[in-house]
Amino acid sequence: MNPDCNGVYGLLVGTGADLELCHYPRLGALDNCGGIRGMGWDGSARICNMRNFFAVGMLSAALLSARPVVAQSGTGSLDITAQITPTGGRPEPVRQFPLCLLTKSYAEIVKEVEGQDPLLTRDQFIDTLKSSPQLREWIKGHEAMDLTQIDFDKLVTVDDIMNVPEFLAAYQRSNGGGVTSGLPVPKFREADKEANPEKFEKLKTEYLTNMKKFIQSHPSTITGMELELGAVSPKVAWDKVQVDHRRKVAQLAPDTAQSKYLAAKADTDLDGRAALRGIPPGKYWLSTVGVDAASGDRHIHWDVPVTVQAGQTTRVALSNVNGTDANSSAP
Repeated sequence: MNPDCNGVYGLLVGTGADLELCHYPRLGALDNCGGIRGMGWDGSARICNMRNFFAVGMLSAALLSARPVVAQSGTGSLDITAQITPTGGRPEPVRQFPLCLLTKSYAEIVKEVEGQDPLLTRDQFIDTLKSSPQLREWIKGHEAMDLTQIDFDKLVTVDDIMNVPEFLAAYQRSNGGGVTSGLPVPKFREADKEANPEKFEKLKTEYLTNMKKFIQSHPSTITGMELELGAVSPKVAWDKVQVDHRRKVAQLAPDTAQSKYLAAKADTDLDGRAALRGIPPGKYWLSTVGVDAASGDRHIHWDVPVTVQAGQTTRVALSNVNGTDANSSAP
């Protein structure tokens, strides 16, 4: 190797190259050393090294600039289109709408949030009711939560009416006041309960026996008692518990999704298109985190699984087919 090129050689060792630029045929145009040396000029080595230094600098810059390209090839991309087709209409782009790429299904995130503050079971809720133990047990044993429903008379028996205080009181109000002829009238008084308990219990037993016989003989008198059960029917309270719970989950789930599981985010453009670049390879879910995109009568939200592969662009088309219509699903 030409000793005048030691500086250049030292620079190239770091790149794994072993070139002698002063005598490398392809770089002969950069080497004027020979002619100058022949003239006996002592500064020829300096000129040679300077010119070769610039050549090495260009080569080093090319090598360094190639490194980000290699690193970038380890990620993937998503090209997304979002459209909704209203009933009887044509597909319309979902414009300027946020899309989230999650590392966990949004449906599973909702379950996670629900698990942190679980909804009361039906029986647990019934145990909280301020009603008689007999009524709570009756409700637990029947599917009905609405005691005011039209066919309630088909759900209760005479024994139910006689054993559940709220049912007997509703039956009495429904048929009392001269509405039903022949209805037994109680002869016991609450004042006798302490003053003359034996008389009280005897008269009460006689009344209940006569009432039971009357109901058995007049089953049609059961109809209408549901109108008197509104105050003790648990349906309104049960519905409120469920609605409040769903509303709380709907508020917390998007925050949980974006704070714990968000990999990337983008808004669609006016053509309903969006792109996500530099995504590490893996399995993801493209989600609207419970927010509906609307077009006509359709209100669609998405939670679509996608797979990102290194060095590749995956195309995802969001539509009615892979979305969920809020009008046909639970809130």
